[in-house]
Amino acid sequence: MLTSMPHHNLTLLGFSPLKSSSFALFLRPFSLYPILASSPPPSSPRRPRAAGYRRSDPSPRFPPRRKWSSFEEEKSRQRKGMSSSSDSFEFNKRRAEGKDKIDKPKKSLKRNTRTLNPTNTIAYVQILGTGMDTQDTSPSVLLFFDKQRFIFNAGEGLQRFCTEHKIKLSKVDHIFLSRVCSETAGGLPGLLLTLAGIGEDGLSVNVWGPSDLKYLVDAMRSFIPRAAMVHTRSFGPSDSTPQISSSKAKDDPFVLVNDEVVKISAILLEPGSKSGETSVVYVCELPEINGKFDPAKAMALGLRAGPKYGKLQSGQSVKSDFKDITVHPSDVMGPSVPGPVVLLVDCPTESHAEELLSTPSMKSYYSTDGDKFVNCIIHLSPASVTNSATYQSWMKRFHSAQHILAGHETKNMEFPILKASSRITARLHYLCPQFFPAPGFWSPQHANDSTNPDSFSKCFGSSLGENVSAENLLKFTLRPHLNLGIDRSCIPSQLTSSRVIDELLSEIPEISSKTEEVKRLWNGPHNNKMMIEEPWLNESTVPSCLENIRRDDMEIVLLGTGSSQPSRYRNVSAVYIDLFSRGSILLDCGEGTLGQLKRRYGLQGADEAVKKLKCIWISHIHADHHTGLARILARRRELLKGGAHEPVIVVGPRPLKNFLDAYQRLEDLDMEFLDCRNTTSTSWASLETTSPEKTTSNGSAEGSLFSKGSPMQSIYKRPSSPVTDNASALTYLKKLKRVLGEMGLEDLISFPVVHCPQAFGVVLKAAERKNMAGDKIPGWKTVYSGDTRPCPQMVEASKGATVLIHEATFEDALVEEAVAKNHSTTKEAIDVGSSAGVYRIILTHFSQRYPKIPVIEESHMHNTCIGFDMMSINMADLHVLPKIVPYFKNLFRNVVVDDEDDEGEEESDDGLMMSVNKVSSFFRN
Repeated sequence: MLTSMPHHNLTLLGFSPLKSSSFALFLRPFSLYPILASSPPPSSPRRPRAAGYRRSDPSPRFPPRRKWSSFEEEKSRQRKGMSSSSDSFEFNKRRAEGKDKIDKPKKSLKRNTRTLNPTNTIAYVQILGTGMDTQDTSPSVLLFFDKQRFIFNAGEGLQRFCTEHKIKLSKVDHIFLSRVCSETAGGLPGLLLTLAGIGEDGLSVNVWGPSDLKYLVDAMRSFIPRAAMVHTRSFGPSDSTPQISSSKAKDDPFVLVNDEVVKISAILLEPGSKSGETSVVYVCELPEINGKFDPAKAMALGLRAGPKYGKLQSGQSVKSDFKDITVHPSDVMGPSVPGPVVLLVDCPTESHAEELLSTPSMKSYYSTDGDKFVNCIIHLSPASVTNSATYQSWMKRFHSAQHILAGHETKNMEFPILKASSRITARLHYLCPQFFPAPGFWSPQHANDSTNPDSFSKCFGSSLGENVSAENLLKFTLRPHLNLGIDRSCIPSQLTSSRVIDELLSEIPEISSKTEEVKRLWNGPHNNKMMIEEPWLNESTVPSCLENIRRDDMEIVLLGTGSSQPSRYRNVSAVYIDLFSRGSILLDCGEGTLGQLKRRYGLQGADEAVKKLKCIWISHIHADHHTGLARILARRRELLKGGAHEPVIVVGPRPLKNFLDAYQRLEDLDMEFLDCRNTTSTSWASLETTSPEKTTSNGSAEGSLFSKGSPMQSIYKRPSSPVTDNASALTYLKKLKRVLGEMGLEDLISFPVVHCPQAFGVVLKAAERKNMAGDKIPGWKTVYSGDTRPCPQMVEASKGATVLIHEATFEDALVEEAVAKNHSTTKEAIDVGSSAGVYRIILTHFSQRYPKIPVIEESHMHNTCIGFDMMSINMADLHVLPKIVPYFKNLFRNVVVDDEDDEGEEESDDGLMMSVNKVSSFFRN
């Protein structure tokens, strides 16, 4: 199989020699196996596994690899006269070109088809508490049947929530949107991609929404395969297709699903004509429950016991065995019980509430004695609307319905919904509060964990007609009818900071003394009685740019340090650069970034952090790096509405503009876009020296890595992604220059890296400042790699950096996979920084196979630290950063990681990988 495939899939590139201080990346001869193998060998069959946003994990099991040749070993080989390609690095060219998709067979994603059970033994609606604690997104609602699942709304964090609470997304048949906006649909792109990667064939799901859904679908096409969206259906007034046909009467609801298990209809609320203003009331009606069969009546009508009894119970009439009559079901069955009816109501404004009050489509549900008696109403509307007189008068029309208020409630903000990651953050805070500040949801007033005893309610029961505040995983049982009503049995216990610390001290008693040692790291000279096991921990050299640096100069906040898709412990990529009173910059913006800001800073603090954003920089078009962008931009617009402000500048690859332009038909994002290619060093130089035409004529603006004559020229200058005309970007470039100056920055320079088409890293350089003696000293320099293989351009950009934030997706033993996916191993990332003379290296973007902490060779960590979500690194604390690493060994000593063997993993029903084999060492000596 391997020998028959073309060898142009593999590339070993040569570059002109770098300066002597540069890092030449020397690798062994390239193994064909990870790139060319399209399926595992017959002897080692694979179980299907989920693909998430992108698959970062390996495909088949790889044979033991040969020893990696380091830079020093390569020099030794040269002294011995051995040949080598001295200016080479190794990568997957077809992936870098975006052609790896062509090599894979096209999937025809299948929808779940199930045999329905009309006599369901279990049916309920359940609150999925996404955003309940952070108020960054709308909660979702699950409608559960034995053989069917329906989810209403898919805001950011839904996947992560379902992973933690073991809700099987692969069982979901339909997703309904009550509105089409970032608040209700921010998690939909990632969810579609994850389902598309489940198993060998992938799965699709029916997505329903009002006519605005077409704008979201158009936007998602820029990065989601069309096959994943073929089952999206809109309803309501529209000039596009596909759409539900409108043969119904004007005031009738739109019937979306109607089978023997449930009928789901939609009622539109349209207070205005603008895109994104339409909201939906969903009506879920279960069929009636047949009355009890009476054998005595059947016998009296001349029927003998047998098959005819069953026919009567199924609604068929039969002939009497002993009398000349026809027996009808009504003759032998007791009165039927109307099926339960549930309403899901989303009124984002009072205008929607007024429309709700007057819509004729609701009239048939106000009756108390008909067959459309409403048992439960789930209110997704905010408290500002539900407390209004208009909305209250509408609620009173349902005399005995159970009202569940699922809008954002203050009491739900005190306790985290994602308990697994919150527990890790709390432990890290206890160990080192300097780098891990107290989470925003555990504010000082809750430090004593004074919980209201009334908040712990009984498991079952509440009188119909009363209002109940929604809680995470609260259920309303629909079947069996005997249990109709509220069920609190699944509501998780509330996690408090004191409970987490008590668990930690019980598990690792000596951690309290380690916490004291960590505190002393900030106190004057190095204390050699502490954990100084390696000589590099005694390092005392500090770069001049950090001389007398103030704590309000710059802080790096890692909001997401995982790769591919959100997990229980790590969210996807986002780095918040806090320049305090001067503004802030966001580097990448994966799904859930707004929620992470709220977990870090609290609700009000996060709003301030969003308002002061001046620039958002996106590295490439993969979904785990940008699907949180629309939510952040929409929130910023909402916060600044009505006041004087400037649009935020978004710098990103050209395909991102296609997405944002299409999305803005749905929601105003109040932003200005600048292509990464217009922020290269050459493009910046064009502001001062040359005309725009000269910068695009020979490709120099993209940097030497993709310049004319380079073996990688074709990767960057593809016909489908032409270089943007710099003349049209000069206005935004000049504005960015001014904004950078206002933030005390001298440069924001994008440079191309090796991962996929139009992938970039970025350099942030602070302006010069004066020290206490009045002498000028250079500003700090921070470099962010995005996703990349180690490459000369990465090293060149990192020269002399104060901080390098570099992806380290794989451990060192998995270099084959790193090459195949164009990612870096931990050692490769550290080698890049070390060879460039970087002062501090922060590793991030870890594969989700490492649930809490990656596998690291301790000997490599002399100036390096492992990144965690919510980690906040102030520039004034950089001298301490590597010294904290040995203490992680104590904190995570009892934690296991996934074995790298794919055969040791099984796929759960929701497409999430469940590890079978484990290893118990993170740090390898």
